[in-house]
Amino acid sequence: MSPLFRRKPADVAPTQVVEEVSATEPRPKNYTPSKKELGVVTPKRVAPGRRVQDKAPENRKEAYKQMRERQRAERAEANEGMRNGDERYLLARDRGPERALVRDIVDSRRTVGSWFIAGAVVVLIGSSVPNRAIQNLSTLIWAGLALAVLVDSILIARKIKKLVRERFPQTTQRMGSLYLYGIMRGLTFRRMRIPKSKVEYGDKI
Repeated sequence: MSPLFRRKPADVAPTQVVEEVSATEPRPKNYTPSKKELGVVTPKRVAPGRRVQDKAPENRKEAYKQMRERQRAERAEANEGMRNGDERYLLARDRGPERALVRDIVDSRRTVGSWFIAGAVVVLIGSSVPNRAIQNLSTLIWAGLALAVLVDSILIARKIKKLVRERFPQTTQRMGSLYLYGIMRGLTFRRMRIPKSKVEYGDKI
């Protein structure tokens, strides 16, 4: 064949040259072929927080709709995490092991304060009745309920002080703030408490 019709080395594709060279090179005993040699394609990573199923919006209306759906999903996730006591979603007032201990102390007992609002409504209705005897009875119930809440709050504060100092002797939390946190939780109905209760009545803390 004439030299004019022969393929020059430069005409050979680089990949072909690499494959030919690599095929003739001796391989070590424990040689492992690379992904490139095996023809394996590595998929691109998806940015964290981005849902793969979301397609690119076609217009501003579609983009706004996707944004509202993401915000709705994020709020639902945050609310669920807050209810379950996940530290990532808790408010600043609920964070920390000391606060978690206070919640368990309050949730492990029956508190008078959880019925305070219901009792206050009954007293309010009774005091509006145009009957002197009923009004006097409502006043007595109100005074008795307030006294019971005060005594119960003192007992809660004493237990909080004892257990927090035993388990967290180096705590930087102010005890007065923990007392108030526990008392306010005790004034809330058990089913409405956030984070929700993790202990049952009578559980040892």
